[in-house]
Amino acid sequence: MITLCIHGGAGNITPAMMTPEQEHNYREGLQTALKTGYALLEKGAAAIDAVVAAIVALENNPLFNAGRGSVFTKKGLHEMDAAVMDGSNLAAGAVAGVRNIKNPIVLAKEVMLHSGHVFLSGNGASEFALNRNLDFAADDYYFNKERYDQWIAIRDSDFYQLDHKEDNLKGVAPNTDHKFGTVGAVACDASGNIAGGTSTGGMTNKRFGRIGDSPVIGAGTYANNKTCAISCTGHGEYFLRAVVAYDVSCLMEYKGLSLHDACTVVVKEKLTNIGGEGGLIAVDAKGNHEFCFNSAGMYRAMRNSGGKEEVAFYGL
Repeated sequence: MITLCIHGGAGNITPAMMTPEQEHNYREGLQTALKTGYALLEKGAAAIDAVVAAIVALENNPLFNAGRGSVFTKKGLHEMDAAVMDGSNLAAGAVAGVRNIKNPIVLAKEVMLHSGHVFLSGNGASEFALNRNLDFAADDYYFNKERYDQWIAIRDSDFYQLDHKEDNLKGVAPNTDHKFGTVGAVACDASGNIAGGTSTGGMTNKRFGRIGDSPVIGAGTYANNKTCAISCTGHGEYFLRAVVAYDVSCLMEYKGLSLHDACTVVVKEKLTNIGGEGGLIAVDAKGNHEFCFNSAGMYRAMRNSGGKEEVAFYGL
């Protein structure tokens, strides 16, 4: 069964914080990305290509904190991270701290296919992008007034701001605009191969070249035909410490848990126990899928060849 799942971030997403217009815009954005990726699967394309296509559509949408919609760093710049992994052969590619790359997820795929490496960062990743003739974009392409105002409110403080969190934590400013963002996709193609990918702009006002879980293979992104494909979203520091994506795979491979049970144990028990908030999307090689999160909601959508299609925002 072919299946595609996508997400646009998880966190304090409730009906109270969403206007009808916002609901419409997010639904439209998710549906566009879902349609883009799924059309490839229907034509027999590989899971990895459908994942990248869906994420490109999300990166091009300023609603989401990835690509064009990326948040501002402490220096008023945009530093983006992304990763992809092919479950058929465990090939992976990732980039971190890249600037002015129009679609970081495309660069991650190029790293996987053509660099001889898995993980490139900063200026080196940009140099490789030039060598591969990828599209660059000027700084004004990433400018978003709401995200700019969000940054201005905290740029002179020691706060950084999570896109998905409203509470005051140590070093975390309250979220004033309720914008959520990290994007991802997982897919199972007609050959039973699976893949996953994730892309993000990180945290508002982040410093020191901070990198979260999204581009780290095994933490925010993972795929293995034997088990599952995973894309995570949430407070990256906790997902890094818990090695969330690989932990789900391990529970399936070594303990024989189902996709559902493995996701539940990791997200709703292990992650919650260390204070981590967020969620993930997952598929296995049979086309089964899971949306699993411990936050109020998660922007998510899926479609499969069994006739099921879903677009949702709020908690189950």
